[in-house]
Amino acid sequence: MTNVVKLINVDHAGLRVVAAGWGDGVNQVPVFPTEFEAVQRDFPIVFHRGTDGAFEARALMGLDRGENLFLDGERWRARYVPALLARGPFTIGLEARAGSAPEPMIYVDLDDPRVMSEGGEPVFLPHGGNAPCLERVLDALQTAHLGHAAQGPMFAAFAAAGLIEPVRIEAQLDDTLRYDIADFHTIGVEALASLTGSALEELHRQGWLAAAVHVVSSLGNMARLIALKNARRAGA
Repeated sequence: MTNVVKLINVDHAGLRVVAAGWGDGVNQVPVFPTEFEAVQRDFPIVFHRGTDGAFEARALMGLDRGENLFLDGERWRARYVPALLARGPFTIGLEARAGSAPEPMIYVDLDDPRVMSEGGEPVFLPHGGNAPCLERVLDALQTAHLGHAAQGPMFAAFAAAGLIEPVRIEAQLDDTLRYDIADFHTIGVEALASLTGSALEELHRQGWLAAAVHVVSSLGNMARLIALKNARRAGA
């Protein structure tokens, strides 16, 4: 059960949250075009096709189910925390306004184990302003909110340019352990390199050329993922 309420500084003046455990037990998380530039520095980005045929982008954080190789106890081992993890127990909801468009508001799940009255970080300053913790959450929520709206047009542009293709990820850890992951898609390197003229110009004009490049470059992070996996195995 959840206890989701609108975040109000008067009602929740003493609210505190803990960041430890962000992403614990998650080996992949959806990511959005608005964060591709940051995500591609640390994580492989792949595309997952849902049962409805629509694509979503995901950052890979582990090779086995329930494994986050970037979380070491309470220490996050990457420069960036994907928005859906960084938001913690907070979400955006639309509140109806008489005579005007619904307004996005911040909500918090008071039953989330990361919410507490002692320990962790304060959400609000003593005199009611936003604490640094909440400012980070607001950035993450805006990234996810804007990115969710952008991903449909982005994938449509990638498809129109013929860039999306299946990818097979093979990871050989040693003589006995091998991973062969074939359920994802990516941007085809040759397809992207062969874009010319109006197709290339249109992708750039729409703002998706950089996103395609970020996806391609992100796959180089598989080497780091394997190194983290081997380090964890060695310490087990």
